[in-house]
Amino acid sequence: MEEEGKKQFILVHGMCHGAWCWYKLATLLMAAGHRVTMPDLAACGVNPKRLHELRSFSDYSEPLMEAISSIPSGERVVLVAHSFGGSTVALAMQRFADKVSAAIFATAMMPSTTTPFATIGQEFSMKHPPEYFMDSKFVISQDHEISWKTITFGPNYMKERLYQLCAPEDLALATMLVRPSSLFEHDDPLVVSKENYGSVSRVFVVCKEDLAIKEDFQRWMIEQSPEVEVREIEEAGHIVMLSKPKELCSLLLEIAGKYP
Repeated sequence: MEEEGKKQFILVHGMCHGAWCWYKLATLLMAAGHRVTMPDLAACGVNPKRLHELRSFSDYSEPLMEAISSIPSGERVVLVAHSFGGSTVALAMQRFADKVSAAIFATAMMPSTTTPFATIGQEFSMKHPPEYFMDSKFVISQDHEISWKTITFGPNYMKERLYQLCAPEDLALATMLVRPSSLFEHDDPLVVSKENYGSVSRVFVVCKEDLAIKEDFQRWMIEQSPEVEVREIEEAGHIVMLSKPKELCSLLLEIAGKYP
């Protein structure tokens, strides 16, 4: 069982990234005595899978499902999602609602129990068309079974719209470690229910200077889930865990302390 006041956090990275992007935040959480798990999703970070080996969003998300499956009976975790990681966290909430005390969406894609996730994706695409991703590379991958689109973030896009508020060395690290990713648009849409996903306490952290998931879209997602608690971090860009790690850590600890 968990020690009194100590929490277990599972941090879930976003598209093209890996567990490495949490290194500052994880250090702070562990220094405060909490347990931290940072899975590399399939074909991300140092995960040995390659993107072309994945057949579905479920395949991509499997490392998180394995991490939660291993949690002993009676223990619960705080899930923290960043960016596209919100989709994977939502799938975990749907499957393992009884093991999650709270889910925190840090400027992350957040499904709704009333608005289809496909609609949320369409709204995102309207506000962030392909040209918005600047020098990022989109590739239509063909094989004998499926046709799907992959994306690799370009260095200019990362500098101007992801890491613009981060230290130069964090941008340099990221440009060396990002890997191709996919939105898995060829797969069946993510579906969440009020009974499972909707039963977990949810908090959305608005990052007001985010240029990758614009604030107006963050607010639009919140409108689709009016039951969600909303917090804000001022002067925070998209990569909030690297640009504002202390502020994010304090906020996570405050939120986690509210839930058993």
